[in-house]
Amino acid sequence: MSGVDEPGLPTLYDWAGGLEPLRRMIDCVYDRVESDQPLASFVPGGASERHRGHVAVWWGEVLGPPTTHTERHGGYESMLLHYLDLDISPEQRHRFAATMSLAADDAGLPGDPEFRAAIIGYLEWGIRLAMENSRPRARVVEHASTPRWGWSVAPPYRG
Repeated sequence: MSGVDEPGLPTLYDWAGGLEPLRRMIDCVYDRVESDQPLASFVPGGASERHRGHVAVWWGEVLGPPTTHTERHGGYESMLLHYLDLDISPEQRHRFAATMSLAADDAGLPGDPEFRAAIIGYLEWGIRLAMENSRPRARVVEHASTPRWGWSVAPPYRG
């Protein structure tokens, strides 16, 4: 799938600073998840370096130009497989969303409201989708494209 069509605007990936800051965010989120009892059960034994790397590459593909996750790891379908039968509760969904927002702060991602609204918009969409697909006997949509996220309503603030 190609990028979001927002002529003249940087991608969210570029605005974030590329893959390195996204990887920092993912490391920060899993560091927090591993010590949060209601969430730690999702990563028994901790989130491996390999898993952290895959999730960072996923976020890179969703927010910008690289298609690395789809090319190397299977894209949307392989990502959804991680949620099967986890039975994510509404409380866990909320805790994870809050944890991810804090991790963006921890990692030093841009703090402008437009950027944060866009990435939290994706996070809310994604974690709610994960929650639905985590239900026992959930019917996962097959062969869906990796989502691409853009600025949507508010373009980047250029003060």
